[in-house]
Amino acid sequence: MSSFGENEEQDLKIFSVFAAMKMTMNFGNATAAAELFFLGFPGLSGFRFLLFTLIFSAYIMTVLLDSTISILVSTKTSLHSPMYTFLTNFLLSEMCLVTVIVPNMLRIIWMDGATMSVTGCITQNYFFVSSGTSECYLLTVMSYDRYLAICRPLHYNTIMGHNLQYFLIISCWMLGFILGLIPMSLLVMLKFCGRNNIDHYFCDLAPFVTIACSDTSGLEIEIFVLTIPMVAVPFILIVASYVCIFIVILKMPSIGSRQKAFSTCSAHLLVVGIFYGAMFINYFIPVRGHSLALNKILSVVFTVVTPLFNPIIYSLRNKDMHAVICRYIHWKT
Repeated sequence: MSSFGENEEQDLKIFSVFAAMKMTMNFGNATAAAELFFLGFPGLSGFRFLLFTLIFSAYIMTVLLDSTISILVSTKTSLHSPMYTFLTNFLLSEMCLVTVIVPNMLRIIWMDGATMSVTGCITQNYFFVSSGTSECYLLTVMSYDRYLAICRPLHYNTIMGHNLQYFLIISCWMLGFILGLIPMSLLVMLKFCGRNNIDHYFCDLAPFVTIACSDTSGLEIEIFVLTIPMVAVPFILIVASYVCIFIVILKMPSIGSRQKAFSTCSAHLLVVGIFYGAMFINYFIPVRGHSLALNKILSVVFTVVTPLFNPIIYSLRNKDMHAVICRYIHWKT
């Protein structure tokens, strides 16, 4: 009897181990197969076609304007300068950002909500974060270029040679996409329990992390720390560059010299203000008390409206670019 009891107890232990293993495998499979359902803009279902048309038009215009400026910079000798080389790369990063977000956003709007796998969501978030970070660094490099042109004009051509240009451009892209990998290491470890609804139109980090079943405190700390090299450091460097620029401009003897110096950096300064303004309002101002609709509208401004305005600003506010575009249009007509 004692032997039978021991065998029965051993069988129960084995059974419990296999049961636990099965439950773990099932949970892992459920997590891997979990789908996220993006609600999009449920409050605007009746205006779905109008919203789709507006955002689709903005996306096409953004791609066309960015492509046109990039082609003009590469073909027109008068635009072969470091400033426009950096501008081309900045517009390329803008195209990457909108292309990652807008096509799937249009699908969600058209279908009045759509699903996305967890893997697809993490991938979209990675390219969104990496492209945005590269933009921050490219804006910083552009401000450094303006600093050299205004504060150290006699040494500008010597310092801003081709080797430094290529180094700065490659560094901006590499830093953006390498730093974007860091939160990925924790994002892929999150557990999701089946089908989850996200009241958003793309895989933004905050709503994505909110629905995870596992502990996200480590990820939240990591994201907070990463905002320092990704956002804070570039912003501080841009501000420092323009403080030096304004000091030099104010010391210029004539009003004409001041206006000419300021006009060379006004377009970039306006783009920096819109880009960081939209980012800070969307991600760094506390959203307590804000409606979900307002948060999505702010996201639309950052991901759709701002990328459309940037090439328009450079086309209208920059004299060299404006002149080339006017000559091109006149030649075509």
